[in-house]
Amino acid sequence: MANESSRCIDTDSMVGAEALPRVDLGLALGKLEGSTQAPTVGPRQEPAGVPPGHQPTRPVLPWLDLIQHYSHLVMAVVDVATEIDAPTQAHPVLFANQYFCRLTGIHPEGGHLDLSFFDRLALADQKALRERFRRHFLSAVLRYAYGASDLVSQRLLHEPLVVSLADSETGLERKIELRLRTAEGGLQVTAIASTLQASLATCWEAPPSREQVATQLLSQEPAFKHLLAALKPGQYTVSGQILIEGIDVTDRETSKSLIELLVGHESVLGTRRFEQANGLMKQLFSASDSFLLSAENNRAQLFTGLDQADWHTVAYDMADLQGSAFLRATERREVVNVPDLSLDCTTQCERDLLAQGTRSLLLIPLVMRTALLGDSSVQMVGLVGLASSRPYAFDQADCSRATTLIPALTAAMRHSVQDRFTNIHPSVRWRFEQEAERLSLGLPPAPILFEGVYPLYGISDIRGSSDERNRAIQQDLLTQFRLALAVVAAAGRAVSNALVGQLALDLADHIAALEQGVTVDSEVTLLRYLQGEVEVHFAYFAQHSAEAEAAIAQYKAAIDANHACVYTARAVYDETIGHINGLLRDTWNQWQQSMQAITAHYCDLEATDGIDHMIYAGQAIDPNFTEFQLKSLRYEQLRAVCDCARQGFALKAAYNTDMTITHLVLVQGYTVDIVHDETTERLFDVRGTRDTRYEIVKKRIDKACDAETGDRITQPGMLTVVYSTSEEWQEYERYLRYLHREGIVAGDIEQGTVEPLQGVNGLKFARVRVNPESGVAQSR
Repeated sequence: MANESSRCIDTDSMVGAEALPRVDLGLALGKLEGSTQAPTVGPRQEPAGVPPGHQPTRPVLPWLDLIQHYSHLVMAVVDVATEIDAPTQAHPVLFANQYFCRLTGIHPEGGHLDLSFFDRLALADQKALRERFRRHFLSAVLRYAYGASDLVSQRLLHEPLVVSLADSETGLERKIELRLRTAEGGLQVTAIASTLQASLATCWEAPPSREQVATQLLSQEPAFKHLLAALKPGQYTVSGQILIEGIDVTDRETSKSLIELLVGHESVLGTRRFEQANGLMKQLFSASDSFLLSAENNRAQLFTGLDQADWHTVAYDMADLQGSAFLRATERREVVNVPDLSLDCTTQCERDLLAQGTRSLLLIPLVMRTALLGDSSVQMVGLVGLASSRPYAFDQADCSRATTLIPALTAAMRHSVQDRFTNIHPSVRWRFEQEAERLSLGLPPAPILFEGVYPLYGISDIRGSSDERNRAIQQDLLTQFRLALAVVAAAGRAVSNALVGQLALDLADHIAALEQGVTVDSEVTLLRYLQGEVEVHFAYFAQHSAEAEAAIAQYKAAIDANHACVYTARAVYDETIGHINGLLRDTWNQWQQSMQAITAHYCDLEATDGIDHMIYAGQAIDPNFTEFQLKSLRYEQLRAVCDCARQGFALKAAYNTDMTITHLVLVQGYTVDIVHDETTERLFDVRGTRDTRYEIVKKRIDKACDAETGDRITQPGMLTVVYSTSEEWQEYERYLRYLHREGIVAGDIEQGTVEPLQGVNGLKFARVRVNPESGVAQSR
C-alpha cells in the first residue's frame, strides 16, 4: 500500500470487511465498560488465501475514496465481538474515514490506527457515550433472554449525542452529534453468563414490555443499575458491528448556546454575560470584531472595542448617517451584508470603521421602540454589527443565520433595559425604569443613586450551623471510606498483592483521622483521594473477586448522583437549614406588608445560615417620608425581629439539632448614600468613606463579644440592639419599653460595651429576652 502512513485507511484495500485493515480501538471500548488496560494494536490480517507480502488485485472504487477522504460526515465501524469469560480485548475498527480521524486526533501508522479519542472526551461525554453503547448490548441481551425483538426502542438506540472534540488540525473545539447504529436485527448474542442472567431476573421477573424497558432506562432504579453494571465484556457472547456516525453541529450548537444566553433570566448587560455573548457571536460568524450602534432623537453613538473593559464611543449626528448601510438595515428591518466597505463608504461613521481596518460588515437591526433616525421614524433599540478585516467575509448563509438571531437579540435588549427590572424592589423600581429608558435609547449608563437614606439592618443568625455541617461532612465521609475499605478488603482476600494491602491500611488511617474530626479542606481532598486512588481501580478489583464486585455495587448504590459522593447526612443538614431559613423568611415577609404601609422603602433579604435584612428609607425613595415614619419603621423592625425569634424557640424539638438562633439589630442615626453598581452582586452599595464604616460594622457585628466578659453579645432567644450614641440609646430604650408593655420582651435589660472591632470602636449593646409565651399584637 503506497503512502499508507499518510492516510487513515487505504481505500484501494476496501473490498470486504475481511480485506479491511483492522484498526484497534486501543481498549477504548473496553474502557467504556470499565477496563483499565493499556491500548494495544494488533497485526494486520491479510484476506484468506492471499500469500503473505502479496498485494491482491482490487477494484478501484472512486466513490469510496470520495467518502473516505472528502466526506464531512464522521464515520467508523467497530467490531464488538466477544465471548463469555474471554479476557478484555481491543475491539477492532473495521473502517474510519479521514474526517473521523481528523476530529478525533487519530494518527495512522503502518496501516493501523491508535484510536484513543475516548480519553480526550470530557467525563460527561464519556459517560454518555458509554450509555449509548450499553443500550445496544442491552437490546441484544434482552432479545436473547426473552425472545422478543425491539425491547429497546429504535429511538433510544439511535438517540443522538453531542460531544466536544478539538480539531487536530486547527485546535478549535468542534461539536459533533454522534449516533450509534447496527445492521437490521442488531447485535447477535448467543450466550449470557449466569450472573447476568440473575441480574435480569432481579430486574424483571417476567419478560418486560418496551415501555417498562424505556422507563428503566430513564429512571434507572437500583436493580436496573445493577443490571447495567453486570452488562460488560465477558458476561455474554456477542457478534456484530456498531457504526459510529456523526455530523459537525458546531454552528448549530453555538447558535443554541448564544440564544440560551440571550434569553436567560439574567441581564446580558452584565459584564461576564455580555463577554460570553459577544465571543459566541464573533465565533459563529468568524468575525474579527463587533460593535453596537444606537440612536436617540437626532444623535447616534457607535460603541467599539466591546471586548475591552472600557468601550470606545463616538457620537454622530443622524444627518451624517443618511445613505449609510446602518440606516438601510434599520429601515428595511433586515440583515444587511456589506461585502467590501471600501466600495460602499459614504458616511463618516463608515469611513471611521474602514480606517480601523474593517473591510466587510454584517449589520443586524434590533427593532423595539420608537426613535428618530434622520428623516425616518422607526422602532429601534439598536444595531449589532459584525466586522471582518477581509472583504467578502460574510455570505448569504451568514445573513440567514443572523436573521434567526434577531428575536433573541431583541428579547435580550428588551430584557436588559426594561424587563430586567421586574425583580427590582417596587420602592426603587421607578428609578431603574428611568435608567431603562435611557439605555433603550442607546445613552451611556448613568449612576442610580439615592442620597440621604436611613439604614436599618438586622440579622437572625443560626448559631452552630458550621459545627452541624462539619458533623454531617464527617458522617458522610466515614460512610464512604468504610464502603471503600470493604471493597479493597474484599479484593485483598482474592488477590495476593502487597499494594492492595497498603491501600487498605491507607483507608484505615483516613478513617481513624476522620473519627477525630474534619478540617476545612477534608470534604474536597478526601473525595479527590477516593476518586483518584480507589475508584479508578474498581474495574480491576471486580475482575478478580465476586465479593469485591458486590462491595463495589454497594459503594455505588450509596453515591448520590447529583453530588457524586455519599450525601446522606449533608442532605438532612441542607433540608434543616432550608426549613429554618424558609420559616424565618416567611415570617419576615409577612411583616414587610405592615412596614411598607408605614413608608415605601427598599428592603433586601438574604438567606444563608439564617437571614439578614437591609432596609433603606428616606425622601430619596419616598418623597413624603417624615421623621415619624422613620421612628415607626424602626419600632416595627424590632417587633418583626422578635417574631422571628419566637419562631426559633421550638427549633431543637422540631429538628433534633443543637443549632440555635440569635437576633441583632444595628442602629445608625445618620444617613448614607447608596448607589447601584452593575459590577457587584448586590443591588446597592454605600458610597463614601463615612458610609463604608457602617458596612464594616455590618460584616463583623454578629460575631462581636462583650468587652468585659468576652461572651458573644448575641445570645439564643434574646434580642440584641447595637448602638453608638446616647441619643440612639434614648430612642431605642423607649422602644424596648414599648415591647415590654406589649408583652413581647422581658423587662430586664442587659447592657455592655462591644469589644473593639477592626477599625471601629465605641459601640455599645443592650440585650433583652424575647417572651415565647406572649403573642405579638401584629399589624400584619
